[in-house]
Amino acid sequence: MPAASSAADLVARIHALADPARAVLVARFFKTGPGEYGAGDQFLGLPMPLQRQLAREFRHLPLDEVEQQLVRSPWHDCRSIGLIIWTLQFAKAGPARQQELYERYLLNRAHVNNWDLVDVTCPTILGGYLLRRDRAPLYELAAEPHLWSQRMSIVSTLTFIRKGQFADTFALAEQLLPHRHDLIHKAVGWMLREVGKRNEEALEEFLADHARQMPRTMLRYAIERLPPARRQQHLQK
Repeated sequence: MPAASSAADLVARIHALADPARAVLVARFFKTGPGEYGAGDQFLGLPMPLQRQLAREFRHLPLDEVEQQLVRSPWHDCRSIGLIIWTLQFAKAGPARQQELYERYLLNRAHVNNWDLVDVTCPTILGGYLLRRDRAPLYELAAEPHLWSQRMSIVSTLTFIRKGQFADTFALAEQLLPHRHDLIHKAVGWMLREVGKRNEEALEEFLADHARQMPRTMLRYAIERLPPARRQQHLQK
């Protein structure tokens, strides 16, 4: 990235690359209509590979610039690119800088306001930071009356799952079992499926205790990788 490049330069690039026709389709996909979970959000239509390319190109931007001009932007594409920049910075940062990124991410979680933004970033920043720390903040997020904070809590455990640590995924799944939104059902089911890919016995133990209480979508996601006969047994309970 040229030394003179700034967040303003990146924002200008993003707008120059806008695809209005694609933006209409993407806005519909992310449910931006009145009363929907993404109501009022605005899109410029940049595909994810292009967003990642721009994030890599501008990955050295100062944290404050990323926060003010990207993460807090009214444009979804800008927020996405800014948050991806933070994940790239987190991966290369030392402990003090990682803590700063973690705290700044939580401070701005109202702007991490759709499932793609959550899923692409929180395993790296929240899960990565808490991997060797007390996981209590995730339970606090799960208890917040805020859909995206709740999704952050469970999806962040993907980092733990990849390290063979399943206890927090199971505990948060239990906490979120009564949730009524299908985006939480899908996220919990997805994380349980990830556990099952690594330890089918552990998943089966959880299902033995909870399958009957699990929303149908959550259960279907969780058992997706099990043998067909076992899937049918769980669905017939």
